[in-house]
Amino acid sequence: MREYLLTLCVTAAVTYLLTGPVRKFAIVAGAMPEIRARDVHREPTPRLGGIAMFFGLCAGLLVADHLTNLSEVFDKSNEPRALLSGAALIWLIGVLDDKFEIDALIKLGGQMIAAGVMVMQGLTILWLPIPTVGNVALTQWQGTLLTVALVVITINAVNFVDGLDGLAAGMVCIASAAFFLYAYRVWVSYGIEAAAPATLFSAILMGMCLGFLPHNMHPARIFMGDSGSMLIGLVLAAGAISITGQVDPDALKLFAGSEKAAVHQTVPVYIPLLLPLTIIAIPAADLVLAIVRRTWRGQSPFAADRGHLHHRLLEIGHSHSRAVLIMYFWSALIAFGALAYSVNSASMWIVLSVVFLSAIGLLLLLLPRFTPRAPMWAQAVVPPRYRRRRAVAESAAAVTEPAAAAVESAEEEERTPVTAGVSGVSGVNGATALGARSRFLDRRKAGTSR
Repeated sequence: MREYLLTLCVTAAVTYLLTGPVRKFAIVAGAMPEIRARDVHREPTPRLGGIAMFFGLCAGLLVADHLTNLSEVFDKSNEPRALLSGAALIWLIGVLDDKFEIDALIKLGGQMIAAGVMVMQGLTILWLPIPTVGNVALTQWQGTLLTVALVVITINAVNFVDGLDGLAAGMVCIASAAFFLYAYRVWVSYGIEAAAPATLFSAILMGMCLGFLPHNMHPARIFMGDSGSMLIGLVLAAGAISITGQVDPDALKLFAGSEKAAVHQTVPVYIPLLLPLTIIAIPAADLVLAIVRRTWRGQSPFAADRGHLHHRLLEIGHSHSRAVLIMYFWSALIAFGALAYSVNSASMWIVLSVVFLSAIGLLLLLLPRFTPRAPMWAQAVVPPRYRRRRAVAESAAAVTEPAAAAVESAEEEERTPVTAGVSGVSGVNGATALGARSRFLDRRKAGTSR
């Protein structure tokens, strides 16, 4: 565990320290696109944050290769090298997109090629544990197609959810933390060394996100861009593929005892199928809804809009920070709920806790619809938005009465005739005799447009 923590800290430190120089480089390179209609931010913000995240990934793998226990992962498996190859390719495509905004179909082709590069180096799904059927071995083509599909779906799901400051990095960090605990338990508790690469990938992914988050929280100083969102999506998919398709469920030796006991004991066998889905549950749901919404409108599934889940939260009335925290809450609830169920599937307390927390999450989600009102005795100490309408009206009237009196007296003074007193000729000032003159120039006369 200490070596994993060291790898995580090194990855986070390298990512954090490099993000500042990368931001200056992005500004110089002109990687600051104009604000689009679907964007939430109001000022041009540099992209290319994925550059710092990629070098953080490289630093994490380099440190792990020189540690005593983690170096065995590189000796016994080619998966870290496969991850680095696919990550380098997808990162390069993301950098080009952040700078030149390449076509969506070209990006999709690059994602498939990056997944194919990992498959060629051994990072692929070999078998699937299917409930009531058992362990099903896949052919080479089946494993390749399933691996490519999982990588492409995960990358685009993470890319779709990257719409608010700190949202994608925080959600992926939460998901990778849950995945790390699951993979570490499979490796240590059951002694399955094939789970070690997935554990390493999760630790490095947490470091990448934690190192970038301080620069990306609202208001963000830099965006990760496609170079970062596609990169962390690929690393997340690589961990899921590693532990799902490489770990033999029969090695867990859980098939013993009665049928009921075997059902509860074999839950960890099926969790590799479910946990990757729970990790990207919210991004995947956003992806599916976006495709359905755009297809229904007759648009391309790759056409951008403002209909994502985080945009809906802002429309309901949540602030930027609150919308991000709500998405964090649901990601943690789904991921850690599945993790807790894999540890003890027979406990009813886990199910009840998930249901209770889900109710709290729904309450927080609908909070802007139900604005609480403070009692009458607390009207003077609570913020105005929590006061009752009558008290707010009375306080507003009390504030506006002196201002109204001052305005009325000023108008009376302006209506009073004024003596010019020039060369013994008395008269009225034409500008103030009939009433007040507007203090603002007419824009049409001033030559300005509305």
